[in-house]
Amino acid sequence: MSDKVALSDAIATIAVNGAKEKKARSLVKIDLRNLDVAVSDFFIICHGDSNTQVKAIADSVEKELKESIDEKPFSREGGENGQWVVLDYLNVVVHIFLKESREFYGLETLWGDGDLTQYPDHNQ
Repeated sequence: MSDKVALSDAIATIAVNGAKEKKARSLVKIDLRNLDVAVSDFFIICHGDSNTQVKAIADSVEKELKESIDEKPFSREGGENGQWVVLDYLNVVVHIFLKESREFYGLETLWGDGDLTQYPDHNQ
């Protein structure tokens, strides 16, 4: 396994765990590595039930990646109104939405050819 592949796998796994820490809803990981037009190796997609939870999930993902493997996002976008935050780690992109925004953008449908892993919701 190449270093790039191992790093992408590690970032995706840690990001999922960081999102789970704040009880992210309908958490999915989409492996895009087998698609010719993929913009990254993985998309992590989830939603929160409130603006506060969306921010908390994003903060948790960042914290877990920084503490575990000293990774910082290349960029962090959104968050101003709590509708959506994207954390771009180049080969892994983490999308955190409010439910309505997630449904509007439909990223799972756009990237439906990727290998999808769904994680069960924690009891809230």
